[in-house]
Amino acid sequence: MSFEGVHTPLVTPFKADGEIDHALLGKHAANLAGRVAGLGIGGTTGEYYALSFDERVETFNTVAEAAGGKTYLTAGINATTTKEVIRLGNEAKRAGLNALLLAAPYYAQPTQEELLTHLLTVDDSLDMPIMLYNFPARTGTAISDEVLSKVLERSNFIAMKESTGDISHLHHLATHFKDRLVLSCGMDDQALEFFVWGGKSWVGGASNFLPEAHTALFDACVKQGDFTTGRKLMAQLLPVLELLERSGKFIQYVRYGCELAGTPVGNARAPLGTLDEAERSTFAQLVRPLLRNAQ
Repeated sequence: MSFEGVHTPLVTPFKADGEIDHALLGKHAANLAGRVAGLGIGGTTGEYYALSFDERVETFNTVAEAAGGKTYLTAGINATTTKEVIRLGNEAKRAGLNALLLAAPYYAQPTQEELLTHLLTVDDSLDMPIMLYNFPARTGTAISDEVLSKVLERSNFIAMKESTGDISHLHHLATHFKDRLVLSCGMDDQALEFFVWGGKSWVGGASNFLPEAHTALFDACVKQGDFTTGRKLMAQLLPVLELLERSGKFIQYVRYGCELAGTPVGNARAPLGTLDEAERSTFAQLVRPLLRNAQ
């Protein structure tokens, strides 16, 4: 069990009153366990920023109980301060999760020296396998080569989810850090490019409702080296992934995708809204054929 393969960053199901539906979260996690290589709790797709500390801990416990031991579980522990990140990490460790997803503290915008100190302090405190999360558009801070080189001197820093969307930076990571880290696709409509350049991991939000389509693409490219089949599979999946990544409504589309797949997970928490009827209709036309192909 490792960071390699397709990992699903779980949505957080909400009831009509806005409270977390833990029964449905556990059912959804158990349903995906075994269909993908791992599950992530507390990532962007799970709207971690919209949950209280206690709610985040409760989701760790729910997923650990439902899927612990059945698949690789990674806890997203990002927060605005080092202290809060470590508190969350200790709760993830206590729940029995396998690994951590760790980004730069959002909004604070630390310097690279401060970011390095933050990452090393978290590692010192928690001593768990870590996937870094490079998403400067959301956090405000990129993970530099200097920081990456330093943390990779430690055994717990194993992988990085690369979400800049910059293909040239993908090329840079794949050539300058080859064999030093597991490179994980964090920009879904670029998955094929990641696999061509040696990526062995994919944290894909749409695998909440299209797990087989994701694993088929991963297996063709990474396990079999068959990029002819990979291009065909990506061509089928790409319209869905482009809409997620380029629409500005990633969370809303993932949630509706779950509904189309038979798992209605409710609406996102405000300030995020819902899709309008035209958006729902367009997305349904793209997703339903892929759902039928998986049956």
